[in-house]
Amino acid sequence: MDRTVRDPIRRALSVCPVEVSVAVLGGAWKMTVVKHLLDGPLRYGELRRRVGDVTPRVLTRQLRDLEQDGIVHREVYAEVPPRVEYSLTELGEGLRGFVAELNRWGHAYIAEIGPEGAGTGEAMSPQ
Repeated sequence: MDRTVRDPIRRALSVCPVEVSVAVLGGAWKMTVVKHLLDGPLRYGELRRRVGDVTPRVLTRQLRDLEQDGIVHREVYAEVPPRVEYSLTELGEGLRGFVAELNRWGHAYIAEIGPEGAGTGEAMSPQ
């Protein structure tokens, strides 16, 4: 598959595969986008509602990065008004197990820090 590799990924290639993964998926909201697209294709507005408190500019940038990196496919339909749908590529679908494990780990972490740690937005004090 021919595609231009973004600079952060190019730099990560010289480090290790974990750094490549972080370079591709580590942006704001990227994993949340992938999580919601695992349920099937979504139009931009629906994806934005599901992702949560994200600005249009940030979501658009993250979608462009994911598209350039081969994780997300953007389909533009020749209709008036134009309709655009986002879906996962085969490479993106390969993240299903990873997302499930991150979800499991996140639940365990929330259970560990308790409601008082989850609700403050502040760093936890050492115990």
